[in-house]
Amino acid sequence: MAKQQNSLSVDVGLLLIRIMPAVVFIAHGAQKLFGAWGGPGMEGFTGYLGTLGIPMPAANAYLAAGAEFFGGIALLIGLATRLVSVPLVVTMLVASFGVHGSEFFASAKGLEYSLTLAMVTAGFIFTGAGRFSVDALFRRDKLEPVQV
Repeated sequence: MAKQQNSLSVDVGLLLIRIMPAVVFIAHGAQKLFGAWGGPGMEGFTGYLGTLGIPMPAANAYLAAGAEFFGGIALLIGLATRLVSVPLVVTMLVASFGVHGSEFFASAKGLEYSLTLAMVTAGFIFTGAGRFSVDALFRRDKLEPVQV
């Protein structure tokens, strides 16, 4: 009984930890893809990446915005969680060090927030989404957490 109770609390914890980054990814992806909530839309985001010297700014804009929006939806419902976490982590690492790297604190447009999103999301590569996910419904997440 104690082991089952512990497993339940871990799964609830994973669900709670998954929700907020997923919502943030969806919102930021929608800003980039659709111009939602005063966001730049794809034209503005592509232009911004160009000013930063990011190679192939249009392709990378669509990859980053798509990873955030569609990956955020998948993370929220726990679909292919380990797999979708990879491009989300890469996107946030590029944002952290390629865009915000000269400062630490988010108040100074630094990397602390994007790096936190990267590290929290990286955790799902090792743990999976837990019991309260689409992965669990389809038995995709029956793997034990990765042992390091």
